Amino acid sequence: MNLHRFLQAKITGLSARLTRLARIDNAFVGLRPQDMPYAPSQRHFDAANARLARVEQRIRGRFAHLSRSWREQAPQRALIDMALVEREMDRARRLFGMFYEVFAQRGTSFGPALAAHDAIADDCYQAVRQAAPRIFDGPLLKPVCYMEHGYSPATMRRGVQLSRLLGEPNPFPLIRIPWDRDQPWQSVFLHEVAHNLQADLGIWQENRQAVLRRIMGKTRDPFLATVYGRWHKEIFADLAAILLGGPAAAWGMADFLAHPQPRTMTYRPGGAHPTAYLRVYLLAEMMRRIGFARDATRLLRVWQGLYRPRAGHRIPPRLMSSAPRLIPDVVDEIAFQTRRNLAQRALADIIPFKREDEAAIRAGARALAAGREPDLAPRHVVSAAHYALQTARIAPKQLAQRVIAQLTAQLTDRQREVQPQRPALRLAA
Repeated sequence: MNLHRFLQAKITGLSARLTRLARIDNAFVGLRPQDMPYAPSQRHFDAANARLARVEQRIRGRFAHLSRSWREQAPQRALIDMALVEREMDRARRLFGMFYEVFAQRGTSFGPALAAHDAIADDCYQAVRQAAPRIFDGPLLKPVCYMEHGYSPATMRRGVQLSRLLGEPNPFPLIRIPWDRDQPWQSVFLHEVAHNLQADLGIWQENRQAVLRRIMGKTRDPFLATVYGRWHKEIFADLAAILLGGPAAAWGMADFLAHPQPRTMTYRPGGAHPTAYLRVYLLAEMMRRIGFARDATRLLRVWQGLYRPRAGHRIPPRLMSSAPRLIPDVVDEIAFQTRRNLAQRALADIIPFKREDEAAIRAGARALAAGREPDLAPRHVVSAAHYALQTARIAPKQLAQRVIAQLTAQLTDRQREVQPQRPALRLAA
């Protein structure tokens, strides 16, 4: 009898906890009317709630089976069935927690900066849609940005099964911005958006196989092919960032990669990121290929002034000695060779960047430094702000406020729509 009462009490406590998780909406996460211009769209809330609803169904099914069968089962079987309910509740708890943390930040002082980054990310997708209509299969939920600890930005791609969610797939791209990198002139942000573009364009594996074939055909060296094959995702994101933002993106990435020589010139076995010293040579080659040879030369002179291989490095000799002849091949393969999933076009075709774009960005930088609003696409505003900051004619805080105000003012009606208040849908036993 005591055992029966114990299990009954445990199940009753479990049922009480089933009602604790609620539907995500603007009121639940604490967003006020004045926060709504910076909130994710209603479609993002709907996607989050659809994912929560699927988990809720599994919880209800597990608990219904437990309620019907536990009295006729051995105690250990009842405990196992309770654990299965707990597993799904943990999944819901993690999902709910992630959505809550991401959406609730729009009601803080970081809301405008996050909305500005959303606008930049959305514009990167619009650039691809304009240059390559119908390249995406229908509408896509744009990335949503949020603040978190960490040295560098990072992204969680659409549909990726996240360990933090016990394998539950991510319903829309999430881009993490470190707390101190919320200024909208960080070129590394364009790099993170490019990771999502690569995944949504469906050229992840196609690019990797092409790089492996190219390097093996050139060198017959499995080690070099493996290294560049492992680096292909990060190289793609670097090259795409330059096409999205121009030479300023290359300079911004070099700024991000500049560290003391031991770090910059150390190769990490198995790492996904190219060794920083060689990575800047890839950036310079990309600038040269799209017509900015002078910028490429200037960047390399700075880089070679900072780092001298003769002073010592930890890069495998084969990797170092082969870089001058392989880097042009790698850049060519990733950015200028056609792909089936791009309808036999190259990356440079679907994200075109021309000298007129750079001229407009430079003019926009002068406008920002003079206190005027540039007439630029949001992705190009990032580069204009980078150049304006270099002039030292405008304080960083003032520049950030000006750019954030411009980008949030450019949000579309869809992005600005106020989320309707909905009754909470609670998880019930």
